[in-house]
Amino acid sequence: MMTEIDGVRVQGNFDERFAPTMSQFASHIATGQDVGASFALSVDGEMVVDVWAGSQDEAGKIPWKEDTIINVYSSTKTVSFLCALVAADRGLIDFNAPVGNYWPEFIANGKEGVLVWHLMNHAAGLPGLDRPVSLEEMCDWDTITGMLAEQAPWWEPGSANGYHAMTQGYLIGEVIRRVTGQSLGQFLREEIAGPLDADFYVGVPETEFHRICDLIPTAGGVPGSKEGSFADRTFASPAPRAEDSWTDIWRRAEIPAANGHGNARALVRLQTPLACAGRAFGVDLLSETTARSVMQERISGMDLVLEVPLTFGLGFGLSRDPVRLSPNDNACYWGGWGGSSVLVDQDARLAMSFVMNKMFPGTLGDTRSFNLARQVYRDLG
Repeated sequence: MMTEIDGVRVQGNFDERFAPTMSQFASHIATGQDVGASFALSVDGEMVVDVWAGSQDEAGKIPWKEDTIINVYSSTKTVSFLCALVAADRGLIDFNAPVGNYWPEFIANGKEGVLVWHLMNHAAGLPGLDRPVSLEEMCDWDTITGMLAEQAPWWEPGSANGYHAMTQGYLIGEVIRRVTGQSLGQFLREEIAGPLDADFYVGVPETEFHRICDLIPTAGGVPGSKEGSFADRTFASPAPRAEDSWTDIWRRAEIPAANGHGNARALVRLQTPLACAGRAFGVDLLSETTARSVMQERISGMDLVLEVPLTFGLGFGLSRDPVRLSPNDNACYWGGWGGSSVLVDQDARLAMSFVMNKMFPGTLGDTRSFNLARQVYRDLG
């Protein structure tokens, strides 16, 4: 269905009670804040918004389509968390156990005390690598996980959180590989995305490359900071470059903190079970106990890398002051470099996602997704 809203052709479907949210979405295209984007929302297990608009290119010649997918950067982390939660729910992982129980080589250089939840919550002290790596090395699983296994932590594990921007996915993914015999991308497709009919990949098959929209970089890049700081060292290696997302080697690789490809609909289909006590779309994905465990605070404080105060449940950031994205207490979120975002609210039983191609500066979402979320809650009353 096509609806013209404020001069913008919005494709897809939406419940009329969210018409003001649709106006907000369309305004981003109309004002040039977005070039192309998708937005989706589920409430009580039902998709009530699934829309897309704009174009895949700045010239406006290639329309954003229903099946367009794009690199969502760190919104991928929400999918990695889900994989770990499913593995834990099946008794394969204990979040309170040492990582070395599953990955014996990991304990080198003082990492015996690193617990699995430390990986989930940026508390392992491994936010970056001690030496620079090339794109080819970044896309080689064994190279990076081997380096992480050998490296000494940068701070006492479990004592503080510091954003593991690129490394987190390798760490979580290697634990999943050790306990399932599958890569995180394989586990995702077979055990989660497939059953939920979610069009999302960590490691895109070449047969799907034709559907990928390129990100449009903007000035600002990743956070800058003084030389030698945790932020400086973290973003120096592995060093994210938006242009890398245009390459075939990046798309094929599994980098579960940063190179997931999908759209807003796919992310909402994946996260709706978490919003609805573990079950949605006819799939029993998680127990209610595991789903609820995400909202229990694990660690909080000034993030050593991002240098903002954050509170974490299991993987997800919790919506707490000063980063409050929901009026409800049992809500969690994460966002990706450039602006994509995911929000899960167990009190309202909703999941929402915003995915776009025009990148804004910043790593945790921006005003576009914030304004959409705020309007959703207004429309809900």
